[in-house]
Amino acid sequence: MLNTIALESLKHRRTSVMLTVLSIVISVSLLVGVEFIRGQIKQSFTRTVSGVDLIVGAPTGQLNLLLYSVFRIGNATQSIKWEQVEKLAAQPLVKWVIPIALGDSHKGFRVVGTDNRYFEHYQYAAQQPLSFAQGGQFTTAYSAVVGAEAARELGYQPGDNIVISHGLGNVSFHQHDGHPFTVSGILAPTGTPVDKAVHVTLQGIEAVHQPASTPSLKKPIVNSPPTAQDTEHGHEHKHEHEHEHEHEQNADHLDKATTATGNAPHPKRVTSASTSHAAPPPARPESVTAALVGLTSRAAALQVQYQINQRSEVPMLAILPGMALSQLWSLMGNLEKLLLGVSGLILVASLIGLVTMLLASMRERRHEIAVLRAMGAGPLTLLWLIQFEALLVSALACGIAVTLDGVLFSVFASSLSENFGLFLSGSVLTLHTGVIVALVLLATWLCSCIPAVAAYRQALHAGLSNR
Repeated sequence: MLNTIALESLKHRRTSVMLTVLSIVISVSLLVGVEFIRGQIKQSFTRTVSGVDLIVGAPTGQLNLLLYSVFRIGNATQSIKWEQVEKLAAQPLVKWVIPIALGDSHKGFRVVGTDNRYFEHYQYAAQQPLSFAQGGQFTTAYSAVVGAEAARELGYQPGDNIVISHGLGNVSFHQHDGHPFTVSGILAPTGTPVDKAVHVTLQGIEAVHQPASTPSLKKPIVNSPPTAQDTEHGHEHKHEHEHEHEHEQNADHLDKATTATGNAPHPKRVTSASTSHAAPPPARPESVTAALVGLTSRAAALQVQYQINQRSEVPMLAILPGMALSQLWSLMGNLEKLLLGVSGLILVASLIGLVTMLLASMRERRHEIAVLRAMGAGPLTLLWLIQFEALLVSALACGIAVTLDGVLFSVFASSLSENFGLFLSGSVLTLHTGVIVALVLLATWLCSCIPAVAAYRQALHAGLSNR
């Protein structure tokens, strides 16, 4: 019977009750949403790069290596020789190696020198591979693959020519305009630093940094690293500049070698006295900035890391990206504390709104409460009536809020991942959500004691006289 009275009382005050429910829905949905996003932000941050077991570079510090190799923040003070990368790739426990060369830029965006292994093995979020929105991988030694955000801001399409600059500034006075690159593909959005990068081949990076004595290019070279037969053929004709026809045949033969994998042996460069033809790019770089390593077994990560850090002939540093990301997140703990503070303020605001509604309703219900007391309702009955109404309103609002959050996160999951790098996983119905709802209901029960006690203390004759 008491439950029926509570429901009828709420229906009688449905306008104010609906406004109160709306207020609590907003507060609880924000509270649950902020707590859910707080956990997802940490997971997304630690999964900026996924599937990479080790990051190898010069001994420059764990966080510094992580920042410039993954987040493209800062720059390396040293590099590692290409021979060390080859030795690393030859180890039996190493499955693949992605070389990375940094140091150049294009209109404010970082330039990353690499090869096609980057697009085959690089992963982010929950081991999600890179995909192409337009075009595809490197097809020539002077191909470029542009990240989604860089392509959108600069308006690039496959087939466009770009010129990279030396250094990392937005404005550079050293343009490598003699070695333009042709866009071969546009990556799909990832919400990671990959979106803001311009990827070019290692051969192209090495060619643009050749000494000034090397003949400059009048147009993009569309050949890839030559094979061993091409190397021997070019070496035989190295000094035969008087045979122009033979030289053109050699250049045409080089143009047909379009492997662009970066794994061919180092050829001897073919030079020409004529400026109408450019020297072919080198088959491999002299050095790279870092290397991303995938192992045959994740259990071997510590073993390989120890071998690189302690037993390598040349000083190198190998780090576990997961541990480095966790360490970096710990330095950014203020962000997490800020989100926790926002969650606490939202909860306080929700409770204040609930108490305000209950106290305001008491003035309207003085006559109702007086009649109930005259009919023999005791203090515990009145106390439970007020608390039941408050708990009913709060439970309804919590249910609506959690459902609303689940629907919104499902609808905007792809947009959040592409634009903000926030990769949502799992459901809103987690243990943390259950704890939040339980705390809100408990706080509602405690706060409802204030208007319930106030209703009990009202004088019987005062309530009856205010008809």
